[in-house]
Amino acid sequence: MIPGHQKGQNLRILVLAGGISHERDISLKSGRRVADALTDAGATVIIREPDENLFNHIAEDAPDVIWPTLHGASGEDGALRDILGLTSVPFVGAAADGARLAWDKSIAKIIAARTGLQTPASVTLPKDTFRELDAESVLAQVAKHMSFPVVVKPARSGSAQGVTIVEDATHLSRAMIDAYVYCDVAIIEKFVAGTELAVTVINQGGGLLALPAVEIEATGGRFGYDERVTAGEVNYFVPARLDQQILDRAGKIAVQIHEELCLRHISRVDLIVDENGVAWFLEVNVAPGLTETSLAPQAILATGATLSDVYLGIAEAARLGRG
Repeated sequence: MIPGHQKGQNLRILVLAGGISHERDISLKSGRRVADALTDAGATVIIREPDENLFNHIAEDAPDVIWPTLHGASGEDGALRDILGLTSVPFVGAAADGARLAWDKSIAKIIAARTGLQTPASVTLPKDTFRELDAESVLAQVAKHMSFPVVVKPARSGSAQGVTIVEDATHLSRAMIDAYVYCDVAIIEKFVAGTELAVTVINQGGGLLALPAVEIEATGGRFGYDERVTAGEVNYFVPARLDQQILDRAGKIAVQIHEELCLRHISRVDLIVDENGVAWFLEVNVAPGLTETSLAPQAILATGATLSDVYLGIAEAARLGRG
């Protein structure tokens, strides 16, 4: 059970939502849901776009805490968080350095592997290198040394945009093109069949807590962007339908990578558990979606807590410099 928190009548919170990334619509929905929950908790909440008036708004609004709910590069690559750090106003979530490490999936995988976690074998290919070495020759080498299926995805993108499961070499080129639409670096990763889990980690000032793992079962067999934002396309089970030992291990992995990357108040770690019960690290989300179909809110509600109490606790931890 997540502990409750006192109502936040004296807390002023500035929620940043929107931005210019491919995930703008999701950000707007996340921001509104967070704002509603914090308002229900008694806080005074203002929602703003992170635009050219940002610093003026911060000065005028005089928030105690800023909560960025920006998804994609504009909110998760560390740049905005560096800027927020200059304002001296505490903010929720990872600091700039942690965000940069987590945002690049290829770097996050290296860090996970160095800490002893399992992560699927992969090849990282910047677009320029891909072209300079002759794309056809590169893909021939990939096909020679990696068994199919593989997953092709942008190194820096969210919500499964630009992600393709490739069954054979003939479709690899098309998948690379799709990935490069979202980022100039693509990852070709060994596909691991199994149960997909999302583990949210929070810190309300009392230490890191892994919430119940959410099991994802896509009715059409794929958990892509459209499935993530459309109600009814995916079945969710929380807690997941796996042995408790496996779920405990998944929680420890999520806490470990969250702590290693210094993600502070909230993150979501995506894993695949194979048929042998081995949990494979895929990626970590610095600013997990907080919409009505998102995974983190489902995990929070599964504990018996309310979103209002938990979000208020997170905001208070950020205000007090805890986490």
